[in-house]
Amino acid sequence: MAGEARSGNEKRASEREPRAYRPARWVSLRRLVQTAAFSAFLVLFIWSRRGGWPATLVNVPMRLDPLAMLAGLLASRAFVAGSAIALIVVLLTLLLGRAWCGWLCPLGTLLDWLPLRRWRDRRTDVSDVWRGAKHGLLLTILVAAILGNLTLLVFDPLTVLFRTLSTAVWPAVDQIVTAAERALYGVPFLQPAVGAFDRVIRPVILPIDPVFYRYTALYADIFIGVVGLNLIAPRFWCRYLCPLGAFLGLLSKVALVQREVNEQCTQCDACARTCPTGTIQSRKAYASDSSECTLCLECQDACPVAAIRFPARISAPQWTAYDPGRRHLATSLGAAIAGIGLFKSNLLTSREHPRLIRPPGARENDLLEKCIRCGECNRACPTSAIQPAVSEAGLEGLWTPVLIPRAGYCDYSCNACGQVCPVEAIPPLGLEEKRRRVVGHATIDENRCIAWADHADCIVCEEMCPLPDKAIVLEEVEVRTGEGERVTVHHPHVRLPHVLRDRCIGCGICEYKCPVNGEAAIRVYVPSEG
Repeated sequence: MAGEARSGNEKRASEREPRAYRPARWVSLRRLVQTAAFSAFLVLFIWSRRGGWPATLVNVPMRLDPLAMLAGLLASRAFVAGSAIALIVVLLTLLLGRAWCGWLCPLGTLLDWLPLRRWRDRRTDVSDVWRGAKHGLLLTILVAAILGNLTLLVFDPLTVLFRTLSTAVWPAVDQIVTAAERALYGVPFLQPAVGAFDRVIRPVILPIDPVFYRYTALYADIFIGVVGLNLIAPRFWCRYLCPLGAFLGLLSKVALVQREVNEQCTQCDACARTCPTGTIQSRKAYASDSSECTLCLECQDACPVAAIRFPARISAPQWTAYDPGRRHLATSLGAAIAGIGLFKSNLLTSREHPRLIRPPGARENDLLEKCIRCGECNRACPTSAIQPAVSEAGLEGLWTPVLIPRAGYCDYSCNACGQVCPVEAIPPLGLEEKRRRVVGHATIDENRCIAWADHADCIVCEEMCPLPDKAIVLEEVEVRTGEGERVTVHHPHVRLPHVLRDRCIGCGICEYKCPVNGEAAIRVYVPSEG
């Protein structure tokens, strides 16, 4: 009888429900928008290398991030015109609440697509108190930004995803595709097809030469950890850790559209079971916290009696125990000050790491106060020379861009990194001006150099130097061994390389191309001060 009564309620509710508000259709629309938004993010990522789409287009996802743009503004005390489009997300949030998280965020979409449902029955309940962790992280980021530090933006969801794609996923895809092509090319009748495929994807999608990054496992493991937290609770990252979600959640307190449960509710608990953020509370008549609701509409679709609506109206913000208060602010202030103090006391702040080579113009552009750690420059660099700093810059400069000449070189004909940077931490220099910027100086290790140590002919570094007036010159010498009458002349025409430091700009192509195994015989170091 109870089942028949409930079925009757569902039928009557369905009859009363206007066609425009069929929940299933809205859920399908949300999933379609999620797919389209994620696809757009991925397409912009793929075409963000030099020679791809315009820089002002490919860095739009990062410029839409209001937390990254606000923190950058606070730290640098400078407004970048392109960052104003983040106001679109702010306006969307004031109208529709955390719709960004439920409809548009690419990391949130991946977490929805990888729910790990098979293992969810083993999850443990997490207290709502832990939702305050993301608010603490948010406040610490903003306080640190006011003090000129942006290190904690490594936890911004867009930087997490973009950095993972750039330094772990895409290099792995390249290696897999390359290995498959080599295997298939061994089959004679497949060679034309493999060659045609390779011409289509390179260099448009994948690079001609393989790219390599340091610590790829580290970046992959961090992302796997974010996804793996779904084992504990659906969208664990969004619920408890995401600082951008916390920022948008606070704005959602005064959003125009908010979830509402009417008197038709039968307290069947269907909505609470399906809520991906676990914000629907039975003890509060199945109401939800507007700052935690991502407007996914799953609860409305699950409700058998159409008791859930999302009306547009002005309402007073409701505060909960885990929302930020004076305790959160005091803790965040203390953590930010203590952290910055520890960063500043690091030895690297007094004596810069000799291999901390920055992209052109970045060193003199207050990089640490502007860089949001998004990884756009890593992706744009055609030679993979720009990589995230790990130990070179200390914790204060964690994952800021650093040139690793042994991995790649600063292409003399390229200025893509400055063009694609969404906050101009790497200045958008014109090509001619970029070519004049000194990022380092090359130094020859005569004990490793083939010409100096082995007296063999090697002029690779001189040949590779791209400057019109070469920064590396060759000196032809006679090599003599022995003493007195037993002097023997070896290799009478050995040419020894010398670096002209007043010409060298530190592009690193000499180090990259040096044929010596392991550490190169010619290495680029940071320029001397003054």
